[in-house]
Amino acid sequence: MGKLKEYRVNRQIRAKECRLIDENGQQIGIVPLEEALKIAEEKGLDLVEIAPQANPPVCKIMDYGKFKYELKKKEREARKKQREHQIEVKDIRMKVRIDEHDLQVKLKHMREFLEEGDKVKVWLRFRGRENIYPELGKKLAERIINELQDLAEVEVPPKKEGNFMIFVLAPKRKK
Repeated sequence: MGKLKEYRVNRQIRAKECRLIDENGQQIGIVPLEEALKIAEEKGLDLVEIAPQANPPVCKIMDYGKFKYELKKKEREARKKQREHQIEVKDIRMKVRIDEHDLQVKLKHMREFLEEGDKVKVWLRFRGRENIYPELGKKLAERIINELQDLAEVEVPPKKEGNFMIFVLAPKRKK
């Protein structure tokens, strides 16, 4: 998990005096630490040092538990958004001699991946004697590309490598 910044709270604060901000964000001014702690205690809240590098340090009266919870929540949201922007490459594997219905299912999955903004790497597998008919793979690759041309562009053209013919489709960029 990410690292949350550690704040000094209540008696952990080492300064003799601090610039105090109340729970509503209003500046109270520079007050001795003991007085600031007393004010926070009377309100049933914590005194949190939010800017230790300032001179005198800035302290705010707040509910520290709630503050930490809010920070964690913001961090989770930021990580979630970061994950949304990453493009994944989804693998789809099929045999060269694939049945029509099976091909339609694979095309449906590819369409879903492309609509979500992911790239699709298609692996066409040649078995045994199928290896001497690379045109079967070429024909199937062309058909897949034609079926998905409305929302995909070929990023890596079909190329035979060993027992596979591999090509990559990327979602079309929006203009």
